[in-house]
Amino acid sequence: MINKKIILTVVILVLVIVDIFFGVSYFFSLKSLRIAEKQLSTQQNNVKIVKFTQLFISKVLKAEKEVSFEDRLKLENTVRELNDNEVLVQWERFTASKTEAEAQFEVKNLLELLVKKYSY
Repeated sequence: MINKKIILTVVILVLVIVDIFFGVSYFFSLKSLRIAEKQLSTQQNNVKIVKFTQLFISKVLKAEKEVSFEDRLKLENTVRELNDNEVLVQWERFTASKTEAEAQFEVKNLLELLVKKYSY
């Protein structure tokens, strides 16, 4: 009878220790998952920023003639996919420019902002 109680106590103690071990392991795994999700989100956002910047350079800065409606639409959709209000506001400042000097100033601001938004 005493041997059964000792064995039962040891089994229960081992199960509690294993349960605590798995609980702590779960906590650290969850923490690692949150960090990985945040890094993935940052990386995906960086890819969007680079794609928009490449498109902007090729369609606007290197343009030999006026930017076509399709290209403007593509740029607009791409900038909206960034889901960044600050970039969108700067984009709207650029597109609302009345003079070439104003547009050049806003382009510089837009490119500077995009570089700042790109996380390393």
